[in-house]
Amino acid sequence: MINPSLHRQPVPLDPQKHRALKVTFPATDMSMASRLNAIFVAANEFTEACKEYPVVFVRAGGGGDKAREPVAPIAVLGVVPEQNLYLTGAAGPGQPRGWRAHYKPALLQAYPFCLARLDEERFAVCVDGAQPGTDGFSNADGANSADSTDAADGQALFDANGEPTEFLKTMRQHLEAFEGAVQATRAFGQRLLELDLLRDMRFDATMTDGRKHTVDGFLAVDQKKTLALPDSVVGELHRNGMLGLIQMHWASLSLMRRLVDWHLQPPPAG
Repeated sequence: MINPSLHRQPVPLDPQKHRALKVTFPATDMSMASRLNAIFVAANEFTEACKEYPVVFVRAGGGGDKAREPVAPIAVLGVVPEQNLYLTGAAGPGQPRGWRAHYKPALLQAYPFCLARLDEERFAVCVDGAQPGTDGFSNADGANSADSTDAADGQALFDANGEPTEFLKTMRQHLEAFEGAVQATRAFGQRLLELDLLRDMRFDATMTDGRKHTVDGFLAVDQKKTLALPDSVVGELHRNGMLGLIQMHWASLSLMRRLVDWHLQPPPAG
């Protein structure tokens, strides 16, 4: 999965062009997420994500039919556009940023790597050419060079013969497993739509000066509709794990209040 707000220059890895490429991994500077106010989370992440982020749903298809438009779960990171309240450290050129939560969503854990779909069955491993901390990045494919670091500190992706290193093989397996989790998550969203359980979500908060602040644009699972489901459907949702996902989603919504509190105070220095 490629997130254009995160992977700004995703470039498919090529053993000829990128044989010398070394990548800093895992990413220690989270500045690349500075404009993310939400990020996709797969269903298998809910157990950890719900402890630290409000997990809600958004329409993901861009179509006009809301009843059929796909939905996707996201972790909310900010309460206004392009605001990420989970970053720590001062913003500025060359200033590394930390992360305010113990658990990072899988897309951030894998950064700067991501998968691009070539066709129905094939994927290409990509690396974000905009990431500081790569060595040997090629301009042959039209991407901008990333800032160089000491080559000894980076992870080699190809050996001298142009074959993927064990690190790159493992990363590809991880990305493919995540892609499988994405597909399972889409099935979860589709079932919520079929059962007509989603409603527009609105969170109103009162600021210290008395002003009102509204967070909306998200979807939440309607508790009344869920409690009114037939026993046979509740049993189905329990057996396939979806009922547990719904309950974790509900539990996470209380964290929206914390985001508003963070919005009113400066982030920690580091």
